[in-house]
Amino acid sequence: METVLIVIHLMVVIALVIVVLLQRSEGGGLGIGGGGGNAFMSARGAANALSRTTAILAAAFFVTSIALGIYAKVAGSSADILDRVPAGTQQDGGSILNQITPETEKQPENSGPAVPSDQ
Repeated sequence: METVLIVIHLMVVIALVIVVLLQRSEGGGLGIGGGGGNAFMSARGAANALSRTTAILAAAFFVTSIALGIYAKVAGSSADILDRVPAGTQQDGGSILNQITPETEKQPENSGPAVPSDQ
């Protein structure tokens, strides 16, 4: 069920982005052209259709968002992400720094600069 809702939500989001990008801006710099007065989709008709489509897609976006939120709340097994921490990381006070041993911090015995031996 969750996968179906997510797929529908993504399709609505992509369609909404495309419809918003098709709309004419107030400055007239973006969007589709107007066409002639006898055209099937005049500038006014295209604006009304795009506005109506945008409103429908926005409503579908809100519905799918709310449905996904409700589904996550109902189907969620744990309310807190900290409840799902593996038990192995909480030994010795819960810090991973307590697991560092002195052997890992030792320097090599010959840590001085290398000197050529032919001189």
